[in-house]
Amino acid sequence: MAFRALITGASAGLGAEFARQLAALKVDLVLVARDGARLERLAHVLRSRHGVAVDVLTADLTQASDLDTVADRLADPDCRVDILINNAGFGVYAGFEESRITDERRMHELLSWVPLRLAHAVVPGMLERRSGWIMNVASAAAFMPSGTYGAAKSAAVSLSRSLNARYRTRGVRVTALCPGLLATEFHERMGEDHLPALPRIAWADTAKVAREGLRALHRGTPVLVSDWRYRLVRPLIAVIPDRVLERLGSTNDPLR
Repeated sequence: MAFRALITGASAGLGAEFARQLAALKVDLVLVARDGARLERLAHVLRSRHGVAVDVLTADLTQASDLDTVADRLADPDCRVDILINNAGFGVYAGFEESRITDERRMHELLSWVPLRLAHAVVPGMLERRSGWIMNVASAAAFMPSGTYGAAKSAAVSLSRSLNARYRTRGVRVTALCPGLLATEFHERMGEDHLPALPRIAWADTAKVAREGLRALHRGTPVLVSDWRYRLVRPLIAVIPDRVLERLGSTNDPLR
C-alpha cells in the first residue's frame, strides 16, 4: 500500500516542490491551496508523469470552515494520511506600528494555529498505526528578533520539538524545516519593492531545501536549518546582540 502525503500551500514554490519530489518516490498526494485551478494543473502533471493518485482540496486555511474540512480529511480513518506537510504561509511587510491588525492575525493563524490544528487532527490516527511523519515549514527567522513573522515561526519550531519529543518513541516523527531566502513567489506576492536586495549566493535552491527537508523528516530530526549558508550563520545569532539583529531585520520582511 502506497504512502499518502497531504501538503498545504502546494500550488507553488516549496509546497509544489515537495509534491514533485514525493510523487517521484511514488507517494500518493492530497494537495491543498486556495488556487484550485493551479492545483489541478499540478495534479494532472504528477498523475501522468509518476502514476500516483492525487486529490485536490481547494481551501483557504484562514477560514474556519475550510480549515475544518482539511482537518476532517486528515482524521478520516478510511483515507489515512501518513505524511503531513504544513507549508502554507504568507508575510506582512509593513512595520509593526503600521501593519493592519487583521493582517497580523491572519498571518499568525496560518503560521502557528493552522499547523497545530492539522497536527491535532492527524496525530491520533498516526499513533494508532504507530507510524507517521509531520513537517512544519518554519523559517530561519524563527531564531531572530525579526518581527511578528519570526514570532509566529518560532511557535511552529516549538510545537515541532514538543511533538517529536512526545511521540517519536510511538512511531510519529515531527520536524521543523527552517529555510532562509528562497526564490519562490513568496516575496513576489508582496510586490517587487519588497524583494530583498541581496546577492545571488544568499538565495537557497528550493529543490535542494525540499530534499534536505524530506531526508530530515524521514530521520526524525526535530529542527533542520536549511541550507548550508544558514546553518553556518545560525551559531553567530546566539552571540550577536538582539538590538543589532533587530536592526538588520527592522521590518516584518520574512526570510522565507
